[in-house]
Amino acid sequence: MKGIGRGALLLLLVLLPLTSRAAPCAWPAWQAFRQNYVSEQGRVIDTSSPQKITTSEGQSYGLFFALAANDRETFDTLLQWTQDNLARGDLSARLPAWLWGENAQKQWGVLDDNSASDSDLWIAYSLLEAGRLWQVHRYQSLGTLLLQRIAREETADLPGLGVMLLPGRKGFAREGRWTLNPSYQPPQLLARMARYHGPWQAMRAVNQRLLLESSPKGFAPDWIDWVKTQGWQPTAEKHSAGSYNAIRVYLWAGMLADDDPDKAALLQRWQPMAQATARAGVPPESVDTVSGEVSGGGPVGFSAALLPFLHGDPALAVQRQRVAQNPPGGGAYYSSVLTLFGQGWDQQRFRFNSEGELVPQWDRQCVSSH
Repeated sequence: MKGIGRGALLLLLVLLPLTSRAAPCAWPAWQAFRQNYVSEQGRVIDTSSPQKITTSEGQSYGLFFALAANDRETFDTLLQWTQDNLARGDLSARLPAWLWGENAQKQWGVLDDNSASDSDLWIAYSLLEAGRLWQVHRYQSLGTLLLQRIAREETADLPGLGVMLLPGRKGFAREGRWTLNPSYQPPQLLARMARYHGPWQAMRAVNQRLLLESSPKGFAPDWIDWVKTQGWQPTAEKHSAGSYNAIRVYLWAGMLADDDPDKAALLQRWQPMAQATARAGVPPESVDTVSGEVSGGGPVGFSAALLPFLHGDPALAVQRQRVAQNPPGGGAYYSSVLTLFGQGWDQQRFRFNSEGELVPQWDRQCVSSH
């Protein structure tokens, strides 16, 4: 028996490396994000803020990454905190407040009850996809109800343009003038929503116009206005800069499925961004989208955001190396988010198909990191 035991042990030792190679691949960047930014209660904390704020954006991204990582426990914790604290207990009845933290009286709670439509869209998307992928009906029901509320409270029919997603429930529409954020409407999310009743199918075509027409010099703006009598105009308060918001526009486009009918036109329009990145070795931190003048060097998260966008471009290798050698630490929430998206996609941890559905790689074997 002892001989058989030693033989079995030897066989086990031989097979262990094979077993570990075949095991589902861990996602170190998600594990680090969860450790650095997600509380035990399910709150995504922006540690760079003195108030240790939480935004609906952070919660929405956390939900998506938990789904992409097949981490249902964290998904449920994030969802419960979001519903309890940002939606007063019911995401089906009200849109989540965009900002939560400690106020001047040292009390914790909602600091601004306005909504952020990009976050709401990502939450609805993550719920719908979690319901489909994990086969949980209540996620799909809640996602559908949230999507209906977004359509009712955060969209407007702009004369001469069409139905658009406003950045929030209030504050972005004035007489004959509407302020829009091109990064708030990822095309793959609108593709996913297009099968639902509401403005979503029509919004896909209008969104393509927004993305192309707001980038006359090949650089996307953070904000832009649609004026009833004049068309696209720089936003008065925020000027014509393309920076920390706009970097996501290139990220979303790069992650589109290759057979998405809108992808090629977007990548072509933004070639000046790829060229500016190649010249400087890093993406510009800011661009004047009217003149095309670039300035500064963006943080490592900007490089991560451009990884999908630069696929097939010679500039990809330099940005990939920068991201690999400079992972964002515990005080860089936004760079961490951009890295999870851009590097995660680049490492083939998830994809989107042409219908906008998430295609996770939960059971894939580990491949060498780029």
